Amino acid sequence: MNPTPSSSGSQASPGASWAAGPVTRLGTPTLPPIPPAGPPTVPPSGSGGGGDRRRLWWFGGAAGAVLVIGLVVVLALTLTGRQGASPFEGKPRAAEDVRPPLARRCPPLAGSATPTSPARPADPAPEPRVPPGAPGQPLAGERTVDREAGISYPAYGAPWRPWRAVWNAGSLQVPYKVGQHFVTEEAYDGFSDYHASILSAAVPAAENDALTFDLECVGRQVAHDARTEYYPQPNRMEPIRDERTTLDGRPAWVTVFRLHFRSEGLRATDELVAIACIDVGKPSAAVLYVSVPGTHRQFDWVVDHALASVQVL
Repeated sequence: MNPTPSSSGSQASPGASWAAGPVTRLGTPTLPPIPPAGPPTVPPSGSGGGGDRRRLWWFGGAAGAVLVIGLVVVLALTLTGRQGASPFEGKPRAAEDVRPPLARRCPPLAGSATPTSPARPADPAPEPRVPPGAPGQPLAGERTVDREAGISYPAYGAPWRPWRAVWNAGSLQVPYKVGQHFVTEEAYDGFSDYHASILSAAVPAAENDALTFDLECVGRQVAHDARTEYYPQPNRMEPIRDERTTLDGRPAWVTVFRLHFRSEGLRATDELVAIACIDVGKPSAAVLYVSVPGTHRQFDWVVDHALASVQVL
């Protein structure tokens, strides 16, 4: 079907009705009416805005709960004296054993017997008799006094002279501070002197402030420490005495032996050794250590003389 031409020369579809537009019609154009403003549209429940706020509240509450729990844990550790310890620790660490070496090796007599302490004799050996003097005999009325150890013993004449050093010997670290000595071999190894000695010390033997300890165990331990730490290794021991006795009426363990050894540059190949551990009623035992190298056997008598002449202060 052909369109019917309009008066303007355009064509229109048959039956179409065209209104005049702003170009072909004079006057103010008529605008369509604006619908009245209604109430603001509220997003439905569960839509984006409310859900975001709710999630923020959840996150904030969780963070606050974690902070409160942390503060409670720190406060609990502070009040219980374990500040700095981890709350996730297992068993607490064992406390360090700060007892003296002898107290660790020789537990109190109330405990089980120690391997180094066989059954003690029923009666102690009698006190030794003071032998007669000899070269370097005791000075009349003069004594060496060790107040820390709690004992005294004779002061001997030349060649003996006072000990002026502190010698912490062996694994037990017995601190010999008082006594007498003389040099038997000078610089035998190029720099060290070899000595005859009469030395005393106090060595802690009991736990805390206890006044009792296993005297036999202490005596054997000190003697073993002297043999293994003071002398060339290996050596051979010739036992002479190893017994419970009394010195000046106080319980004592006395060990006497002769050691045989060899060391390069040393003329002495043996030494007479005596060690007395004396219970003087203190947490520490008094130790008297006497040594005479085999090159000077004329002074062997000093061993028995010093032991027999001990006095407890």
